[in-house]
Amino acid sequence: MTTIDSVHVDFMRLALEEAKKCEPTPTAFCVGCLIVQNGRVLSTGYSRELPGNTHAEQCALEKLLSAWAGSLPKGLDLYTTMEPCSERLSGNKPCTDRILDYGKEVFNSVYLGVKEPSDFVECKGVRKLKDAGIQVVHVQGLEEECLEVARKGH
Repeated sequence: MTTIDSVHVDFMRLALEEAKKCEPTPTAFCVGCLIVQNGRVLSTGYSRELPGNTHAEQCALEKLLSAWAGSLPKGLDLYTTMEPCSERLSGNKPCTDRILDYGKEVFNSVYLGVKEPSDFVECKGVRKLKDAGIQVVHVQGLEEECLEVARKGH
């Protein structure tokens, strides 16, 4: 993962505000997500915001797809408080795979606050994204807050 200075901290703080909206549960993380284009937030999401045991990235993507009539604009950056999942125990499609469905033609970078801890599964999201040519950037300095919010209800 690449490290970055404070340029993207404000977006990560907005993603944290989304994560704080999550209904806590002992069996899942509370995560927030933003999808940004040219410095403008196009969509937001948080875990379990939409029906069906949804993740933050899934919610933000579904809302953006709805707003853009089923397609996505190019040149997007995704900010998430936790590494996108690479495995779903619920049977839903993993968030990493959802991002990879659009690939680097749509997503320039994925910015994350913290790697997913191994509380539930061993996440390989960062590796899968990098292997597909999508830049992954760790926004440093918010790890403790991201984990604290993620684990509320645990």
